[in-house]
Amino acid sequence: MTLFPAEIEEQAAKIIALYKARRLMLSTAESCTGGLIAGALTEISGSSAVVDRGFVTYTNEAKVELLGVSKATLAEFGAVSKETALQMAHAALYRSRANVAVAVTGIAGPTGGSAEKPVGLVHLAVKSRAGEISHREMRYGDIGRSEVRLATVATALEILAEASQAGA
Repeated sequence: MTLFPAEIEEQAAKIIALYKARRLMLSTAESCTGGLIAGALTEISGSSAVVDRGFVTYTNEAKVELLGVSKATLAEFGAVSKETALQMAHAALYRSRANVAVAVTGIAGPTGGSAEKPVGLVHLAVKSRAGEISHREMRYGDIGRSEVRLATVATALEILAEASQAGA
């Protein structure tokens, strides 16, 4: 039995191999995925050479306490925002031994969406110690809670692969 769809396991295995070959470590900061990114990566044998740690910060309080996300950022932009995702990625990088960190925050649904921030909106950010930082806004749509979460995992793994190629 496998925990994740085959495509996600294949992506995760690719990440582990890429990062291991480059002697890079990574960390995750997850809200809407609840640890699934770290879970997909650690499903792969040998991942302990690559995955340093993961932060699951589902509440605003956890984002502030564990990652130092600014209360002002949360008040002005909200938990589901580019600004919050960037702060989460920064903290996951600098509160770990990782070379690269990925962060995700979004609305998996089926509730919690609004006209401005609909169900399926996810902000992903990656930051490396080389100074590279990027953000991607995804609008998966109201495709179902599990589907939004798994789509986010797949996108996060794609971004991590790109970061390793950029010489993180």
